[in-house]
Amino acid sequence: MNIRTDLTLTFITILFIVLTMISMVIYFFSSNYREEDFYRRLKNRAINTVKILVDVAEVNADLLRRMERNNPASLPSQYIIIYNNRNQELYSSEGNKLIEFDNDFLYKIRLAGEIHFRLKQFEVLGFRYSDQNGSYTIIAAATDVYGINALKNLRNIIILTFFSAMILVSVLGWLYAGKMVTPIARIVKRVENITEANLNERLDEGNRKDELSKLAQTFNRMLGRLQSAFFSQKNFIANASHEIKTPLTLMSAEIDVTLLQDRDKEYYVNVLRSVLGGLKGLNKLSTQLLLLAQASIDRPDKNFSPIRIDDILWEVKDDLVKAHSTYTVNIHFDLNLNDASFLMEGDEQLIKVAILNLMDNGCKYSDDNTVNITLTSQQDKYITIEFVNNGEWIESENIEKIFAPFFRGNKKTVKGFGIGLSLVNGVIKLHAGEISVQSTPFKQTKFIITLPLKHQITT
Repeated sequence: MNIRTDLTLTFITILFIVLTMISMVIYFFSSNYREEDFYRRLKNRAINTVKILVDVAEVNADLLRRMERNNPASLPSQYIIIYNNRNQELYSSEGNKLIEFDNDFLYKIRLAGEIHFRLKQFEVLGFRYSDQNGSYTIIAAATDVYGINALKNLRNIIILTFFSAMILVSVLGWLYAGKMVTPIARIVKRVENITEANLNERLDEGNRKDELSKLAQTFNRMLGRLQSAFFSQKNFIANASHEIKTPLTLMSAEIDVTLLQDRDKEYYVNVLRSVLGGLKGLNKLSTQLLLLAQASIDRPDKNFSPIRIDDILWEVKDDLVKAHSTYTVNIHFDLNLNDASFLMEGDEQLIKVAILNLMDNGCKYSDDNTVNITLTSQQDKYITIEFVNNGEWIESENIEKIFAPFFRGNKKTVKGFGIGLSLVNGVIKLHAGEISVQSTPFKQTKFIITLPLKHQITT
């Protein structure tokens, strides 16, 4: 069942229930009012009759019957019987009795004070009446022709109105539901036409206030993320292919040249060393690509555990200095730091890779192969690590691109693949942290990372 049909049926069902309840309430109270009003008028007619019979000495039963017969105020088929306390009949209207009753019935009336019921088309009322002349038991009956007809007319009007309203509302509900789902249909049709070839297309956001507009805005933001991810992936694959293909082509060409003729031993050794260097570079590239893919997953299987960031810094420094004896790494600590300021949860291997890349870049691109690292605390919730070097600065137009895969915004003569900073960015985001860069011409370049401490991590 589509949304339009479902909305229409829901609307009709609600209206059916509401109209049914309203109709029943109107008919119920109108019927009660008709009955109460008729019994009130019937009782007044009966009381007037007994007063005339008892209070006016000149009026006897025969005269009263003629008066009742010619009285235009009498109710249709009106019939009245009056008894005294000894169950003697003092008066009865002309015609046959409507019901047969005995002394027990009169006793029941005296005991209850008043009773009424319906007998076929007649409304029957029995009640006690007392005045200074005595106490009487009165039975009155009549037909509420006008009230019954009015009630039937009301019932017909309610039924006609009910079904007319249901038909009208069904049509209007169908049209209104169609109007409501039209924007959704437009969104669906527009979305169906969006493919990888036109990810720049966006949905109409309408008035930007209602729920459908918010849905369109949310979908547009998702399309923006998909477009960015798609193009990043496309560029990533192209760059990765290029980076892998170039050393393979060089090694293949070098081997082909070597095989053209016999060479001396030293030549073969040099070729093997060159090929080995190329293979090591490919191995390093593939390792970095795998780490970048791992850090780029939104919700990977996190292998987080408690780690100390200061221990990782010292360990990475030792490894880096051993590998590059010309590098200098200076680590400074804020005096306000304590043991809790270094404790965080994370993937130790990925954090080491990120720290190593920032240290290595700081030394590699610095004029004096030196990087200065400073650790500070932010309200005991985060730890900030700054990597500062005084080498070649990064152009302002390249600041936003510096974390893109395979982008190299600095010296092209320095060997590298352009993956390191992308990997660092992915690792820091994976650990709910932030990274930024500040580069001042002719002065320094500073990379700043902020990581939440252990009690701030949410996994």
